[in-house]
Amino acid sequence: MTEIDPTLVQLRQLVDAFYERVRRDEEIGPIFNDAISDWPHHLDKLADFWHSVVYGSGRYPGGLMMRHFMHRDRIRPEHFERWLALWQSTTAELMPPDMAELLQARAARVGESIKLGLFYRAADHAPKS
Repeated sequence: MTEIDPTLVQLRQLVDAFYERVRRDEEIGPIFNDAISDWPHHLDKLADFWHSVVYGSGRYPGGLMMRHFMHRDRIRPEHFERWLALWQSTTAELMPPDMAELLQARAARVGESIKLGLFYRAADHAPKS
């Protein structure tokens, strides 16, 4: 029998609650709902992702940037702010304060990385000659 990882169970509960809010959100909900056809499977992957981010477990196989890049025509930089605000409120409500703080900091880095990957253009920041 496989031992159940309580940290994965806790993260799955957080992910479920968070993405329920995302799915209902007027600003970013339509983007997520159009992009994801199998929510239970996606939520499993997201729990694995956060377990890897927090505990370095390697449960998430990767490909995060490409999954977002496929939807770049609908994603805007301000969507990351909304996503992060929902994440911050959900983690603050459901997690112990130290874990909420850790998850919020990691989410800010993840969001910034994805946003840079989707929108940063070196030519936009090159010195003017």
